[in-house]
Amino acid sequence: MAEIKAVGVIGAGQMGSGIAHVFAMAGYDVVLTDVKAEALQKAVELIGKNIDRQVAKGRTTEAEKAEALSRIKTTTSLADLGQCDLVIEAATEKEAVKVAIFNDLLPHLKPETILTTNTSSISITRLASGTDRPEKFMGLHFMNPVPVMQLVELIRGIATDDDTYQTLVAVVARLGKTSATAEDFPAFIVNRVLIPMINEAVYVLFEGVGTVESIDASMKLGANHPMGPLELADFIGLDTCLAIMNVLHEGLADTKYRPCPLLTKYVEAGWLGRKTKRGFYDYRGEKPVPTR
Repeated sequence: MAEIKAVGVIGAGQMGSGIAHVFAMAGYDVVLTDVKAEALQKAVELIGKNIDRQVAKGRTTEAEKAEALSRIKTTTSLADLGQCDLVIEAATEKEAVKVAIFNDLLPHLKPETILTTNTSSISITRLASGTDRPEKFMGLHFMNPVPVMQLVELIRGIATDDDTYQTLVAVVARLGKTSATAEDFPAFIVNRVLIPMINEAVYVLFEGVGTVESIDASMKLGANHPMGPLELADFIGLDTCLAIMNVLHEGLADTKYRPCPLLTKYVEAGWLGRKTKRGFYDYRGEKPVPTR
């Protein structure tokens, strides 16, 4: 198996910062990149705050925090990822954006570098086919929030070789997480089940079967879910939920995956959930208030 020492992470948003966090804590050298220097600064600050929570709970120490933060380097240049052994793309869930990033990145990579994407739904085989290393390309899908969630989906493209797969199995184990292998079909395992459930909850709201509060209370108290589906949608981001439903609808050509018109309307309004302060709940006050 390939030896992984230096890891590049593309995208300093919620997922990218979380991925950088867990790799640094596991002893890897991390190069975190984003097009915005401000995003990189916020990401490092967020990582520090999240490790502070782990220190407060006795899960790590101040010394280990300092060591982890010292392993994270930031840059706005993709070329600085050139010597990394593993690169994880964690940019927005838009295929054209990911393809453009890979095209800019590839000239700088070592031939042996493993290239992965944190996509939650897009075809790994199709993304890999546009690179110079489809045999060293895989889906490495972390769950949100990355430092807390234990699962990582491993998705092989049709050309992914066994050495690449076994290397990433070992990497996930070193992170202290559990890997689940998924076939390369739209949305893989977790989102193939989860996002249609959320979409159906939006249909229940759209059709007037229940209110935001009653739908979430029903699933929390009646199905023992830790979060209601509409609350969870706001946490994930309604734009992300819609993007995954569109991938399912287009990729599987089945009308049961048709995005709810109300979900589309919220996204068109820019009400994307927690990150914009409004979604199925309004987060601008002291406590979340349903918007319908």
